[in-house]
Amino acid sequence: MSIQGLFPIDQWDFKSESVLEDLPPDVHEILAANKSEQIYKKGEIIFREGAFPSGIFYISKGKVKKYKIDNESREHIIYVANTGELLGYHAILAQGRYPDFAAALEESKIGFIPKEDFLDALSQSPLLNSRLLKTLSHEYAVLANSITLFSKKSVRERLALQLIVLREKYKDHLRPGMPVEINMGRDDLASLVGTARENVVRILTEFKEDEILDTKGRKIIVHNVNKLIAIANFK
Repeated sequence: MSIQGLFPIDQWDFKSESVLEDLPPDVHEILAANKSEQIYKKGEIIFREGAFPSGIFYISKGKVKKYKIDNESREHIIYVANTGELLGYHAILAQGRYPDFAAALEESKIGFIPKEDFLDALSQSPLLNSRLLKTLSHEYAVLANSITLFSKKSVRERLALQLIVLREKYKDHLRPGMPVEINMGRDDLASLVGTARENVVRILTEFKEDEILDTKGRKIIVHNVNKLIAIANFK
């Protein structure tokens, strides 16, 4: 089931999928000249907060969590990036260090473009510049919405909203009529929602009793996204 018209998913999802698509041939050649790909296992770190960027990353297949670690070594997930999205370019544009960690949520195929090639392509392509500026502006709006979510919503509302967003990310290759399966551990889900694991488990149980979803191991099978939208109470 599509949620278009029922929930403003664009306000909660980054849009960097088309940044590298259909660029002029000479710019594409620059980006592809030294590009490499690597398989990252679930939980494997792609880059670390505070490290100097050596290039940008492109998710060819899989999902990646971007997160911070606090002084008590607790992980706080900022965002879940999906197939087609770019990672790590903010630090290069800012001429600084990575502001967060990135790690594979599942086995993922990640492309890498060296920093020098990315900057060379950027210097030669007004189209790439404008796309990145548009993407950065949108990402700022998404993160601003997330901050508002944490300050104004209850844990139950936040969990419902994050399940709606994750459902969209896990709709790949979904056949009509099939429920969406979200493959995420409870610790990661709790980190994304900003609460304790016990709260997530308790609320998921309540959602199961209300026939909104079901669980199978770490998988969460969403049956009624309309009820989640109602619970999220998004205005």
